[in-house]
Amino acid sequence: MLDYWDITARLAIALLFGCIVGLERNLRGKPTGMKTLGLVALGAALVTMASMQFAPLDSEYGRDALSRAVQGVITGIGFLGAGVIVFHAETSKIKGLTTAASIWVTAGIGIVCGMGAWRVAGIGLILVMLLFLLGHPLERMLHKRWLGKSENERADIDLHDE
Repeated sequence: MLDYWDITARLAIALLFGCIVGLERNLRGKPTGMKTLGLVALGAALVTMASMQFAPLDSEYGRDALSRAVQGVITGIGFLGAGVIVFHAETSKIKGLTTAASIWVTAGIGIVCGMGAWRVAGIGLILVMLLFLLGHPLERMLHKRWLGKSENERADIDLHDE
C-alpha cells in the first residue's frame, strides 16, 4: 500500500515532467502547452496508480490490471494526439505530428511516474528535451549536407511538421 507522501510525489513529478515537455512546446508556439501535457502526464499517472491498487504487482492479476490500464491510456491518448494532426491539402503538408508524439510520450512518462519508476521517467524526460533541443538544428544541418538545399530552398520544405 502506498503512503500519501509517495502518492503525492508520483503525481507531482508526473505533473512537473509533463509541464516541462509542455513548456518547450508552448515556447515554440505549438498547440499544446504546459497545462495540456501536465494534465496528460498526471492523468496517465493516476490511471496507472489506480490499477496498481487493485492487486499487488507480484500477482498475475496485478500485472494484468496494470497492463490493461496502460493499454487504455495509450489508446485514449491516441485520440487526443489525432486531434492536433492537420493535413493542408493546398500545400500537401502535414502539421502536428511532433505535438501528437509529444502527447503520446508525455503519457508514457506519466505512466512510469505512476509506477514509481523515477529513473526511467527522468531518463525519458531528458531524452525528450534533448530531442526537442537538438532535433531541428540537426535536421537543418543534415538536410543542407545531404540534399544540398540552400536556405531559400529549405524555406519551401517544412522541416517543422507543425
